[in-house]
Amino acid sequence: MIMSAEAWGLFLIACFMLNVAPGPDLIFILSRAIGHGRKIGFAASFGVCSGALVHVMAAALGVSAILATSALVFSIVKYVGAAYLVWLGCQALLSRESSLTMDAQASDPKVLTVWSAYRQGVLIDILNPKVALFFLAFLPQFLSHDGTQTSMQVFFETCLLGSIVIVIGLIVEAFFVLAAAPLGAYLRSNHRFALWLDRMFGGLLMGLGVRLALTD
Repeated sequence: MIMSAEAWGLFLIACFMLNVAPGPDLIFILSRAIGHGRKIGFAASFGVCSGALVHVMAAALGVSAILATSALVFSIVKYVGAAYLVWLGCQALLSRESSLTMDAQASDPKVLTVWSAYRQGVLIDILNPKVALFFLAFLPQFLSHDGTQTSMQVFFETCLLGSIVIVIGLIVEAFFVLAAAPLGAYLRSNHRFALWLDRMFGGLLMGLGVRLALTD
């Protein structure tokens, strides 16, 4: 695809700023990295980015346009996603032990696995209709508009730009995971503070779920 250096610079800066902005994805990744270490944090990050990839493909195929034009479909996805965020938040708020304490007990069936963290990340991103609408609105601004592109070229250009957004997201999230994970080791020796941190993350996830539910 043909884009000027100025357009590429604007696109990359926008991708970076969008990925460092706090939201459900980043808060979820940080909570998993602090609570369960780097491996789980990276699994959560890959899950979120996998969910984003689904939205990119949907935008490239035009499926996301349904969310933009159908109030019913948008509302269904929105409320399911909001309920999932609130459910995750309630788990953290109502738990009698910090996830750090449970993670230290290898025989505890509640220990979060890599697959569970990945699956939760995928669901959090897929069930957020705002992500679908973002890709639908953001990516076309950087597509070629000279009228010579075929539908297949538009599809591949959209996938390419969306993939770049996701790769930048993986890089940004990796820095957050690497910075947050060591904090978990310290918190294992301070159970009261660890429990308070779990409550804080739980409250944030619930708040984001309510905010998503109130989105027009």
